[in-house]
Amino acid sequence: MGTVERAGDDHTSEVESGEEEEIVGGGELAQHLMKSGITRNEMLAAITNRIHVEAMASLPPNVRRRIRALRSLQKEFVDIEAKFYSEVHALECKYEKLYKPLFEKRAQIVNGGYEPNDDECQNPWRDETEEEELARAVQSAAITDGSDEKKAEDKPQEPPMDPNVKGIPDFWYTIFKNVSMLCEMMQEHDEPILKCLQDIKASFAVQMHEDPIGFTLEFHFAPNDYFTNTILTKEYSMKCKPDEENPLEFEGPEIYSCKGCEINWKKGKNVTVKTIKKKQKHKSRGSVRTVTKSVQADSFFNFFSPPTMPDDPNSTLASDIQALLTADFEIGHYIRERVVSRAVLLYTGEGLDDDDDDDYEEEEEEECSTEESEDEEPAPRRRGKRPAKGGPQDNPAECKQQ
Repeated sequence: MGTVERAGDDHTSEVESGEEEEIVGGGELAQHLMKSGITRNEMLAAITNRIHVEAMASLPPNVRRRIRALRSLQKEFVDIEAKFYSEVHALECKYEKLYKPLFEKRAQIVNGGYEPNDDECQNPWRDETEEEELARAVQSAAITDGSDEKKAEDKPQEPPMDPNVKGIPDFWYTIFKNVSMLCEMMQEHDEPILKCLQDIKASFAVQMHEDPIGFTLEFHFAPNDYFTNTILTKEYSMKCKPDEENPLEFEGPEIYSCKGCEINWKKGKNVTVKTIKKKQKHKSRGSVRTVTKSVQADSFFNFFSPPTMPDDPNSTLASDIQALLTADFEIGHYIRERVVSRAVLLYTGEGLDDDDDDDYEEEEEEECSTEESEDEEPAPRRRGKRPAKGGPQDNPAECKQQ
């Protein structure tokens, strides 16, 4: 790995410069590229491409001719592959209509708008005996702990859930706590808002045979003390056509833009910004003044303010933003593919990936080591403790009843 350059560190700059010269090799192409002002990655890509071209040029003419024929076959394969992805998207649009009534009934049950009958509560493929016995054991343990005054003093007791509560309290909030990808994005100040989350929906773009294709995520919220929106949206647009100049680089649908939405925060309730105060001393007079400014704060709700691509798609900034959009798309795709479609399994823990548990254990170890070292700066992102599977506490204090 290359040495990271630090401001004011001349020695480090010299080391990096030496590595760069070693990589580019000092050839005429390298010297030309270094003077042209392109980025390091672009320089390496150009040199690598030149090496491949030189390797091809060393082959006999009849072999090069056959390779050109293979490229033509590859282009035909790419055209068929693009059609395949377009038809897959068309199927997704078709089956979305079949899923929709199921997701609507799920939302009604979760939010207390519909009480399922006995037949709808039957799971003949599951043995519910063990679960019921465990539930009785948990209730019995809670009663025993409650009778022990010393234990009650040592460990604050959460308010018991009302047995007559409607719906499934904190359904989506519990999913956020259980899924490591979402939990890492969620900060403590986000939690009371996410407890007001009533539903997440995914809808596909209607353009099925032309670019763009894509999908939209909808986050439905109960009235709350933080913003006036009832729905927050995130829209992803992808292209599914091979590039005309470089068709053989096609690897499937590629995201080229995503669009968030404006959140209408109530006064003093915007969790995506924080106010900091700095003292500045005048160089000549020695007077001190306090400057206040707002900066971005870590929050899940930054998810609704994605970066926009610059006008020049070949610029260094465009490359960096494309990387951010790709990471953002992975989150959106996971929410669409896993969270929306398998919500109950993520709530109970049955549908969690092994990575969720593995990542959580590793994070716990890191947090312990951080506590032991007072000099180490804490990580900017926080991961809360995951509640017991299927057993969240009912605390929708920040949500107003409709």
